[in-house]
This record gives sequence, C-alpha cells and structure tokens, in this order.
Amino acid sequence: MNVPVLRPHATVESGMKRYLDHFRRLLTSIAKHPYVFSQSLKGAPSVCDAYEFSHSFQGPSTAREGASTDNPLREYFESYREGPGIWKWEHYFDIYHRHLSKFVGTKVDVVEIGIYSGGSLGMWRTYFGNGCHVYGVDIEPACKAYESTDVSVFIGDQADRGLWKEFKNKVGKVDIVIDDGGHTPEQQQVTLQEMLPALRDGGVYICEDIHGAFNRFSRFATGLANELNATHFRSGELLESTRTAFQNAIHSIHFYPYMVVIEKHAGNAPRLAAPKHGTEWQPFFDDRRARVESS
Repeated sequence: MNVPVLRPHATVESGMKRYLDHFRRLLTSIAKHPYVFSQSLKGAPSVCDAYEFSHSFQGPSTAREGASTDNPLREYFESYREGPGIWKWEHYFDIYHRHLSKFVGTKVDVVEIGIYSGGSLGMWRTYFGNGCHVYGVDIEPACKAYESTDVSVFIGDQADRGLWKEFKNKVGKVDIVIDDGGHTPEQQQVTLQEMLPALRDGGVYICEDIHGAFNRFSRFATGLANELNATHFRSGELLESTRTAFQNAIHSIHFYPYMVVIEKHAGNAPRLAAPKHGTEWQPFFDDRRARVESS
C-alpha cells in the first residue's frame, strides 16, 4: 500500500483554504443579497434561544418506542439476512413509509443517489411493486454491475451539475429522489438544486444523513423553509397573500433527525387566504391586521 507523505504544514494549509473559501462566500453573499444577510443576522438571537431551549428541554430520560404499525419497508429490512448489503438508520423506515406509501402499486420512477452494495435497490422495487423503475447514481464505476431491466445506473459525482444535466436529458421527470450519496453539504445542495425542479407534481425529495447541529445543508434547507412563509399581501377586504413560484411548487418541508423531506404539490396549490366567517368581531381585529401587514 502506498501511503502518501504529508508535509507538516499541509493540514494548516488545508484549514486556511477552507477558512478563505468560507470568507469569500460570506462576502459574496453580503454583496449579492444584503437584505437576506441582514435578516439572517437579526435572526441569530433566535437561533441562540432555540439552542438554549433545546439543551434545557425537560423530556423523558429515555427514548420511548413508537406505536407498532405495519410498515413493509421496516419488515423487509428486519427480515433481510443475506444478499447485497443495506445500511440505514432504523428510524428512517417510518419516515419513508409516511411520505412514500402513496406511490405503492403505481408506476413510479425513483432516483437513489448512493448505491454502495446495492441492497436498497431491491428493497425499493419490492416496496413499490412492478411499476417501479429505480435510477441509481454512484461515483463508483463498479456499481454499474447492479443494472437490470428495472434498474438503471448512472456513474458520476453528484456535485457535478453536468451529471445531472445528462441525467435529466435522458430520463426527464421523476417521482422520488433519495439522496444517500456522498453526504457532504456541497453535494447535497447541488443535487437538490438540480433535482428538486425535476420532480413531477406530488413528488417527494429526501436527503439523508444530515449530521451535526449546524450542518450547512440543514441551514440551506432551513432557508427554503423560510421562503414557505413569504408574504405578499393583497389589498382588499379578504386577508390574502400572493403565492411565490416556490410556494406554488412546494407543499411542505419536513425536518427529522438526520433527514429532510420536501414534498411538491400534487396539483394546483390552494390560495393563501384567511376568509372571515361569522358576524360578531372584536374591534381590535383591524389594528392587529395592520400590524401583521406592516411586519
């Protein structure tokens, strides 16, 4: 085995390069989006408050088992003993089933980034049924061996936008994306930016293995969640906000331990409106509405 010889100051150089890259991105962000940056700074105390609250949270001393429910994915995993390996956090299976069960028994196109030993390819085919086609993506050329009639394999780095351009040109729209690939924030962000728009209506995007309380991809996803709350109030008697293009496309964003799930609207997004029903109203309502609209 050839062991690389590192210069004594190589680690210092690497750390300095990362620091300068972060600093460059910081300056670029300030110049490009000064308002967003200022809002982020204003929100820093709330992040600190959340940190303090979560670390002082009084809950059960031990984790409680969830209610026992039928979950074909969990049953498949727990009974799987031989064959190509499957490596998943146990709590993922309930999340999968919650968001993906609507596709069972349908014609569904699934993208899984990170093939590894190939065991999950068969798991998805068994779960969704004969109408499922899995598109595996991996940086390791040896994973081409997992191709079959119902599995197509693309080789490349998920951080390479050229890979996704080629993929979308050949495959087109898909229903599900599961990112279990390289796990770096940069790879995860590029993949989401390229593939979230490629989901069909009603599609589900899952990013796994988001580790660390201040993970950069988690911050990116939190920024997307902020945009779900964007408000552009219309004038008139009805309290109503004009939807952004993002709100028109995205139904919801869900955060779980080590995982983010994004769901697209299955059809036309409902209006963002708060109609009044009833005949008796407190007089302070109009003042409160004025404060909301000006915030």
